[in-house]
Amino acid sequence: MKHTLLTIQELLKWFKPETIIQSGGLPLLCFILFAETGLFIGFFLPGDSLLFVAGLFSYLMPGGLPIIILCAVASAIIGNLVGYYFGLSLGPRLFKKEDSLIFKKKYLDMTESFYAKHGRAALILGRFIPIIRTFVPILAGAIKMNFSRFLVYNVIGALLWVPTLIMAGYWLGQITWVKEHIELIVIGLIIVTIIPVIRTYIRERNAHRASSEN
Repeated sequence: MKHTLLTIQELLKWFKPETIIQSGGLPLLCFILFAETGLFIGFFLPGDSLLFVAGLFSYLMPGGLPIIILCAVASAIIGNLVGYYFGLSLGPRLFKKEDSLIFKKKYLDMTESFYAKHGRAALILGRFIPIIRTFVPILAGAIKMNFSRFLVYNVIGALLWVPTLIMAGYWLGQITWVKEHIELIVIGLIIVTIIPVIRTYIRERNAHRASSEN
């Protein structure tokens, strides 16, 4: 039993943003950003906290901040493009897709509700919200959003999301207390970013319940 718990603790350690950055560096950072912003399987990945920690540990990666930001922005843009074409290929079938290990209909419903509220701006705002940033480009493709317009919002969103969090990590990393309490900062960041997800889920659930009653 003790060995099993130790194994689980070691496994969870590899999902910590600081471990990802320290062990995988820039290539792993870029892959995770790509996966989270365009693939169904990426919705659980820690994009926000990973970018923040990348700023904190930027000295560990070659090229410094400019290269890190450039590569991260490119990964986020390409990820959304893949998500868009994936949604485009599925079309209306996406809304009829059954739940599976890597797809949950409730995540699509949350994204659809978020998109209905914010319109095309959801492609920018959604960058800062876990789960939403994974599914919003897929939804944009499924509803056949104009590609040129999608590309503009895609690039703007990436240029706002990536540098903001990386530079926040870089500048706050100069503070000794932050360096000594990285885990607390990451947990706080996760809590802050998950609040809009919860609010969107509750709003979508209440709307669905109201429509069912009527």
